[in-house]
Amino acid sequence: MISEKMQEAINGQLNAELYSSYLYLSMNAYFKSINLDGFANWMHYQAQEELTHAMKFYDFINQRGGRVNLLQIEAPPSQWNSPQAVFEATLEHEQKVTGLINGLVELALTEHDHASNIFLQWFVSEQVEEEESVTGVLEQLKLMGEAKGGLFMIDRELAKRSPGGESVAAE
Repeated sequence: MISEKMQEAINGQLNAELYSSYLYLSMNAYFKSINLDGFANWMHYQAQEELTHAMKFYDFINQRGGRVNLLQIEAPPSQWNSPQAVFEATLEHEQKVTGLINGLVELALTEHDHASNIFLQWFVSEQVEEEESVTGVLEQLKLMGEAKGGLFMIDRELAKRSPGGESVAAE
């Protein structure tokens, strides 16, 4: 059985993961609107991945005999100044999620909830991958500077991302 405190915190993370999916769908729409379909593709799969994370939290609460409490999802931004600004916002968001996951681990340890701690370790590792992936794209965008040809080369690479996979540019 999951403690009330842990259940509430994990429900909060479930909401955060749903927001992440919503945010990346908004970023997908932005990239579609400026005809960067490769960037849009990358965000499409990112949104799906975050929805999968949300469902892991949903299932875990139920497996532990808890009660899922779906909260309102905040509206994400819908406009950015550039692809680089999108990936800067993405990295900032992933760093925030890393902090949330770390907070859940701390709570699990405080609560002596070993099952939750073990469950959360997958997310700790996943956040390392998330930040690395986003940083890879961001660093390429920074290196590209004002070279429009570079933008289209990155766009072509990001178009290669598939479910469960990363593109060459994001590695």
